Amino acid sequence: MGKIFGRLTNLLEWWAVLLLVLMVVLVILGIFFRYVLGASLAWYDEFASYLLVWLTFSGTVVASYRHRHIGFEVVVDRLQPRTRRIVDFIGESFVLFFQGVLLYYGWLLTSKMGNETAVSLVWVKMSWIYSVLPIAGGLMFLISLKRLIDIVSIGEAKRGDDAAWSGSSSE
Repeated sequence: MGKIFGRLTNLLEWWAVLLLVLMVVLVILGIFFRYVLGASLAWYDEFASYLLVWLTFSGTVVASYRHRHIGFEVVVDRLQPRTRRIVDFIGESFVLFFQGVLLYYGWLLTSKMGNETAVSLVWVKMSWIYSVLPIAGGLMFLISLKRLIDIVSIGEAKRGDDAAWSGSSSE
């Protein structure tokens, strides 16, 4: 199961890179049309916003899998192993609950949008845009569920990539 999640995460990471490149190209194209050609594209900013939404949620899934979201590792790592395990379990339970809410209400929102279309892009259905909510929510739900099982069976959740920058200014 870990290999499947790893491959899916790598695929999502490349998907996020593609979305970022598309968004940058689209914004540059919009700027070119507006300031060089003097004819603005009415749809580019709306489409760029949708790309940003998908980019954000794709990156969130990758960060969730790699355990790179903001946390209190400085405090939690100083706890005794048994206490740390309890704190990890409680924290991951809350995360799992939130992912379940995101999955459920994202699904409801996506299904309610039905055949509604975007304002300036009538061929884009809003249900396509909102489908990122249940997709990301479901993937992160599975990641959190696996992490909870690991905490219970192994004893500790795997922390983020040690080689990655932790965000501390003392490094």
